[in-house]
Amino acid sequence: MAMWSFHTGGSVTGSGPSRRSGSANAHPRAPSASIYNRTRRPDTVKPSSEPLVSVVTPVYNGARYLSECIESVLAQSYQNWDYTIVNNCSTDATLEIAESYARRDSRIRIHDNSTFLDLIQNFNQAMRQISPDSKYCKVVHADDCLFPECLTRMVAVAEESPSVAIVSAYALYGTRVELDGLPYPNTVVPGREVCRLMLTGRLRSFGSPTSTLIRSDRVRERDSFYDETELHVDRAVCYEILQNSDFGFVHQVLTYSRQHDESITTTVVNRMYTGALTDVSMLKKYGRVYLGENEYEQCLKEANARYYRTLARSVLQRKGKEFWLYHRSRLEQIGEPFRGGRLAKALSAYIAERLLSPRDTFRSTVGKLRNGRASSVDARR
Repeated sequence: MAMWSFHTGGSVTGSGPSRRSGSANAHPRAPSASIYNRTRRPDTVKPSSEPLVSVVTPVYNGARYLSECIESVLAQSYQNWDYTIVNNCSTDATLEIAESYARRDSRIRIHDNSTFLDLIQNFNQAMRQISPDSKYCKVVHADDCLFPECLTRMVAVAEESPSVAIVSAYALYGTRVELDGLPYPNTVVPGREVCRLMLTGRLRSFGSPTSTLIRSDRVRERDSFYDETELHVDRAVCYEILQNSDFGFVHQVLTYSRQHDESITTTVVNRMYTGALTDVSMLKKYGRVYLGENEYEQCLKEANARYYRTLARSVLQRKGKEFWLYHRSRLEQIGEPFRGGRLAKALSAYIAERLLSPRDTFRSTVGKLRNGRASSVDARR
């Protein structure tokens, strides 16, 4: 058996369609549009010799960034792709933008939902639109981008190893490079080993759907590709698929995920502190699939400690009723009781820690004030 050594790497659904908005506020810095130079392969390389990749973009009111997203697909050095944009009853200019591109390139088509779908339902709707002839599926969210070599590099890894079901790569999240941790030059790793290291917190190599390429037959074999009861569906589906498949990785930044005020990361994940709870949920659901019993029990204990520490911090931040109802509901959903005694103990420990480390508390407060001031300045520009 091969030995692998690892180091620790270091748009949300609302209540439904609303009135059309003409907002054009400045957005966070993104890769310059000049990178999408429509680089083409030499004429001696025929796209038909490449396996077909179905690219899909589920979108609701994504007009602000959709053109840049589409341009990044058009700029791919890999040319044998088709592209379906799934419009979820948008009330802004999303449909008009998508249609304007579809008129210019026959590889682009629009699926216009007749009724509004919840976020994950629309993700599943998009996955059902992949071509029956496609060998690979590539999601790119409407506020994200692919760098020009994305499809070329990811497909190359998958083609070299038929056992690989999912390919990932370094990803740019705002200004941070993430999904690191897999040592260079490893490009193919047993899926079970990657998932074990993910669950134990020693690795993070798959993230948002934009960051991965998936074999289309693994998409087609699932009626609903994503579990609609999960929020972090991207992680859950990787744990499902990699139980009996290998994992491919490209040591190159190939995707860009935008961080902005309307993204799911800002509107739900950060506001509701879903990360720590998701760690508990993933361990409850997949821990015994990938871990030994002792390792599972230890990881679950540590994950619960981190989660209740997060809740303790939330008490001091005076989170509202919506926050606590969300967490009670999610705990019930995964079969975990809400433990008031554990929260009280975590809160006492957290307060004591802050009192015993006044310097760290002061630095943290100053840092938050500075970040808040910087955000205010950026918002005024």
